[in-house]
Amino acid sequence: MTRTPWVVGVSGASGTPYAASVIRGLLAAGEDVDLIVSRASRLTILDETGHPFRDAHAETDLRRWLARGADGTPDAFDVDPARVRHWPSGDLAAGPSSGSYPVKGMLVVPASTACVAGVALGLSKDLLQRAAAVTLKERRPLVVAVRETPLSGQTLRHLVALDEAGAVVLPASPAFYAGARHIQDLVDFVAGRALDAVGVPHALYRRWEGELGRGPVGPMP
Repeated sequence: MTRTPWVVGVSGASGTPYAASVIRGLLAAGEDVDLIVSRASRLTILDETGHPFRDAHAETDLRRWLARGADGTPDAFDVDPARVRHWPSGDLAAGPSSGSYPVKGMLVVPASTACVAGVALGLSKDLLQRAAAVTLKERRPLVVAVRETPLSGQTLRHLVALDEAGAVVLPASPAFYAGARHIQDLVDFVAGRALDAVGVPHALYRRWEGELGRGPVGPMP
């Protein structure tokens, strides 16, 4: 049986817990994942988790990253990353760089404004941008979870260009109607919306059912 993964690209924007939640959601749904971590995002992962992400130790570093809660709790999740294949961001000969390589689509989570510009302009300066360009040209689903505020006019124009090219522009904007009681709930809401955009089932957040007053009652534990 041919392996047909989802590509997850992690750019240098703040918000690496969003990426971890998306990957956990894909794995929980029985999906395979091809992971591309940009050079800039390695600094962000180190800054936000206190741990490095290294090509030579990708399996160990990935397992630790996916197990970590958004609040910094180690081993908050029991995740087996065996279905994740890591591609170095500088490897422009990697599988996802070609349209003939079978994938279901791609999620860029989080997406920095530099990444947004690179994809919108077709720069393909690294594997993440190249894989996104391939996703667009092959008419596969592409979700771009931009994480920046405020947004400049130039970035807005780049986002419009991505929308017109067929991408889903999904700002990393947590919502509160789902009864969030913890930072992980807010992170999982954004990750869940990203998975919604590509039709992957999940249970990351409570869906709106048209009933008011269903938020959390009482103090957080």
